[in-house]
Amino acid sequence: MKVGVIGLGLIGGSLALDLRALGHWVWGISRRERTCHTALDRGIIDAYYQLGESLPQDTDVVIICTPIEQIIPSLSLLVKYLSTQTIVTDVGSVKAPIVEAGQQLWHRFIGSHPMAGNTNSGIESVQKGLFTDRPCAVVPHPVGQINDQISALWRSVGMEVYYCDSTEHDRAVAWISHLPVIVSASLNLACNRESSARVKILGEKLASSGFADTSRVGGGNPQLGRMMAQLNRVALLSALDHYQEVLSSLRQTIEDEAWEQLEDRLKQAQEVRQTYIKSGMIAPK
Repeated sequence: MKVGVIGLGLIGGSLALDLRALGHWVWGISRRERTCHTALDRGIIDAYYQLGESLPQDTDVVIICTPIEQIIPSLSLLVKYLSTQTIVTDVGSVKAPIVEAGQQLWHRFIGSHPMAGNTNSGIESVQKGLFTDRPCAVVPHPVGQINDQISALWRSVGMEVYYCDSTEHDRAVAWISHLPVIVSASLNLACNRESSARVKILGEKLASSGFADTSRVGGGNPQLGRMMAQLNRVALLSALDHYQEVLSSLRQTIEDEAWEQLEDRLKQAQEVRQTYIKSGMIAPK
């Protein structure tokens, strides 16, 4: 199979590396020509091109792995150079607006969201096996063959595929991905409000694994955080409203010194966490 990957950062580069290892011929596109040279030298891709120039007409699948705000602009530049049989997908963390706009631009566009990655970025961070045993959401296309081909691609790099409606996807990721970013960011900002310089410095010195875990996603790429909030605003606001209600309830429990009640709530939280760690959104297809 001939595959194109647009955006050769951690996700795109790692995907290209795995697909090439499976025997596919992979071409890439990046805004920086230096990134393309690095990818070529490291054996991540077989060839590279630029958006706005002719592309291999026998390309079977193109995966857009750019930052989310660049997905649709990239697709609009891409479509005039595609074969009518080429399937295009993306890796964006918001699906409803992307799928709607994408399918207006290209009749064989199907939305995907591989849930993989880490705190690193760029071609230097490319990692073999990044997608192994990780979930991937796919918004079904009306043409079954397109669903089959894209699902097979994600499964070939080790992912578990879950089909879901685009709106349901966005509500789900608001809870498990976008809300944690805002909550984690608020923790970081709140810690910075300590009025005593001595206490603040002591906190910085004593911060360990617990703080690192809970503050990590709030210390990530600010542009990515802004775009996921902007594109998934309604679902994120709803999740934030529920979160604030729960937080206020826990605060009241502490103020009332209702310690047994607090312990019960924390036990409930412990149990809920396990259901999310062990389960996917819906049964795999």
